Amino acid sequence: MANTNPTTETTLQIKRTFTASCEKVFSAWTQPEALKKWCAPSDEFSVPAAEVDLRVGGKYRIAMKAPDGNLHVAIGTYREILSPRKLVFTWTWEGSGMPETLVTLEFHDHGASTELVLTQELFPNVEQRDKHNQGWMGCLGQLAKMFE
Repeated sequence: MANTNPTTETTLQIKRTFTASCEKVFSAWTQPEALKKWCAPSDEFSVPAAEVDLRVGGKYRIAMKAPDGNLHVAIGTYREILSPRKLVFTWTWEGSGMPETLVTLEFHDHGASTELVLTQELFPNVEQRDKHNQGWMGCLGQLAKMFE
């Protein structure tokens, strides 16, 4: 049976530092053309479409194309936007039937660099949490390359 109670077991947190300002890192998460450059788990994937309606209640849609040609489409709704410090949005996979999770991004200014704290919660189980951990690690690696 899936665990639907928010616990540390079903919450993912990743911290990563980027050599860019908070404004640039925040923009990479909120601009469709930027998302197309990095928002996929590896450089074997492409991002043929990214749509962003950046307002509370606005929706986003990011299509990731796998090497086998399959599309994996992330969708959600923006819940909180505090540019360039915080971004909160729901996350699920289009057509998957997976319950929505909640992603909170915090951008911490460290002068020439930005620490990003990504927290994703409300996973239905540990397996889904771990799959998303792997995906996010790949995505954040792609994002880091953008700032090199």
